[in-house]
Amino acid sequence: MTRYPESVDVAIVGSGPAGSAYARVLSERAPDATVAMFEVGPTVSQPPGAHVKNIPDPEERSRAQTLSEGPGAGAETVKDPGAVKAGQRRARPGTFLLDRGYQVEGEDGLPVAAMSSNVGGMSAHWTGACPRPGGSERIGFLDDLDEMLGEAERLLGVTSDAFEASPYAALVRERLSAAVDEGRVAESRVQPMPLAVHRRPDGNLVWSGSDVVLGEVTRANPNFSLHDESLVTRVLVEEGRAAGVEVKDLRTGETATVRARFVVVAADALRTPQVLWASGIRPAALGRYLNDQAQIVFASRIRDAVDGDADRHAGTGVSEQSGVSWVPFTDEMPFHGQIMQLDASPVPIAEDDPVVPGSIVGLGLFCAKDLQASDRVEFSESERDSYGMPAMTIHYTLTEHDRAVIERARQEIVRLGAAVGEPLDPQPFTMPLGSSLHYQGTVRMGQSDDGTSVCSPDSEVWGAPGVFVAGNGVIPTPTACNPTLTAVALSVRGARRIVEQLG
Repeated sequence: MTRYPESVDVAIVGSGPAGSAYARVLSERAPDATVAMFEVGPTVSQPPGAHVKNIPDPEERSRAQTLSEGPGAGAETVKDPGAVKAGQRRARPGTFLLDRGYQVEGEDGLPVAAMSSNVGGMSAHWTGACPRPGGSERIGFLDDLDEMLGEAERLLGVTSDAFEASPYAALVRERLSAAVDEGRVAESRVQPMPLAVHRRPDGNLVWSGSDVVLGEVTRANPNFSLHDESLVTRVLVEEGRAAGVEVKDLRTGETATVRARFVVVAADALRTPQVLWASGIRPAALGRYLNDQAQIVFASRIRDAVDGDADRHAGTGVSEQSGVSWVPFTDEMPFHGQIMQLDASPVPIAEDDPVVPGSIVGLGLFCAKDLQASDRVEFSESERDSYGMPAMTIHYTLTEHDRAVIERARQEIVRLGAAVGEPLDPQPFTMPLGSSLHYQGTVRMGQSDDGTSVCSPDSEVWGAPGVFVAGNGVIPTPTACNPTLTAVALSVRGARRIVEQLG
């Protein structure tokens, strides 16, 4: 007896924020529609999809992270920046790396490309940063983008004041503003980072995961079902349009067919094209225009910091003395900056020079990629990965333009570090490619079916009516800002299209 329904109106592959946005919009706007969501990983938090930072017990939190590591569970993980700087190829807690195919000889590759397998996907582990895109990051052919971004902020529970009471937040922003804001319009000046987080009445922070996106309206919807440890191996297409999915129950090994009028593939930017490719849905641009954000990091100590401003809400995921500040991307300065407190100094400090709690600030600049069709994830006809799906090979190369932007970012982050305080290391560190976890472009949206995109402005796959794609991979522009907000906005647009077609 299968645990899956025989048929539904909409089948959703993946339980991250993008797939969850489809479920939420359908629950709100088409409550009579039957919706089944399939997730390859287990449920690791309650409610399903909740952020692991909200788990108060450290051992339980660690267990949830381990359960999210898919076939890589139990491998060594990076718990401090030193391991990365030492060149050790390790995943961060809650994620797992590609075991092969991450770098082709003669190319840069994505050595630390990582994924998560759990209900909620990467949103059970993310930093919650939700900036709006600006300048060339924006998708120019979507006239309703700002409305969709507003809906995404609602679904994700985005706020900008969670750290307003942080002792050093205003000081950090004041110093950054003096170094950055001249000549910028208001929306691109230094400001608090919009975050998917809210503060409870008791003062503790609650971080948004897919549970917040789904909301009570989805959880209470009798026509919605969530199936974990369920591997969708194929999207079924009959007579040229979506007909359902083939799903393997990882608990029993049994395979079932679930009929569906619409299928949304929201697996992530690497596994969404994998599912389409395995299904024989192969537009010319599938897997192409893969882009990551090169990441530069630096650290400074805040001058004039005074001891005694103890963290009132420890254990909430980010220490709170300096908050989280944002230096928005501009086309003139093509970096996105995220500045937040580090829990410890990344370099040794003399014993007679004690660190004031909260005074060590980490700066990160993310760089937009020079898009190339040759940057792609390729799938094998014969080799299989740990899930039995077509094995991946990453082709990825930095252009001369990319290298010039990275060098500019290295210079800029030193300047910003000196503006904030006293740099702790004379040189910034360029993270290994793939570190951002912001992979995009592999199922990109386009205005027309001209071979350079996979889906329409409504996220419906060209040549496969009823098949929709979702997630960061749909974003067609080179971005430096965190992509989740944009991905959820595009999901809202696609979900509304399904609602229209459901009639």
